[in-house]
Amino acid sequence: MLQAQSIEQGLGLKEGKGPFNIELFGGSPDDNNAYFFYNGSMSVLQPYIDSGKLVIGSGQKGMDKVSTLRWDGATAQARMDNLLSAFYGRKRVDAALSPYDGLSIGILSSLKGVGYGSGNMPMPIVSGQDAEVPSIKSMQRGEQYSTIFKDTRDLARVTADMVDAALSGKEVTVNDTKTYNNGVKVVPSYLLKPVVVDKSNWEKVLIDSGYYKRSQFN
Repeated sequence: MLQAQSIEQGLGLKEGKGPFNIELFGGSPDDNNAYFFYNGSMSVLQPYIDSGKLVIGSGQKGMDKVSTLRWDGATAQARMDNLLSAFYGRKRVDAALSPYDGLSIGILSSLKGVGYGSGNMPMPIVSGQDAEVPSIKSMQRGEQYSTIFKDTRDLARVTADMVDAALSGKEVTVNDTKTYNNGVKVVPSYLLKPVVVDKSNWEKVLIDSGYYKRSQFN
């Protein structure tokens, strides 16, 4: 959902701007998380698609059409190459929904290959996830628009606490009993709060917190 909200912000959709052309990318179809990411994003984007403020130039949507096997950046790049060739000869793509930084870098490579980011072809709004170093550097260059940061330090801490409680026979702390249905039961979970990172706050979120060292980006 946050990935789509960053696109919403970057395009000014809440302010009534548009229409814009968008292409959708999903994660690997064998990863259950990919469907949560895609469905969450579409809950934000679908109303704009319905109103005509967002137009999927290729017409391709749904995980059966937009998924990216093994979360592979080269596969995403090849698909974007095909989309640009087939559907964007005389029009521009304004945004790309990407659920993972590795895919984002592939998508951006395709876009740069046909001239986006230079001259009179501004880079589209491209989302991402995981706050990987190459994507933060891409933001610094004015390419990738945003990513989602999930602090693995917090994840490790909460996981260790849950395992310790389970092994000690204590009550395991959870904060969600509705979201994750594995087809047999709803799995109680502890959900951490992710953060949208973009050019305006990456230093505060990633450097000041000690997650990365500034030297990694100099």
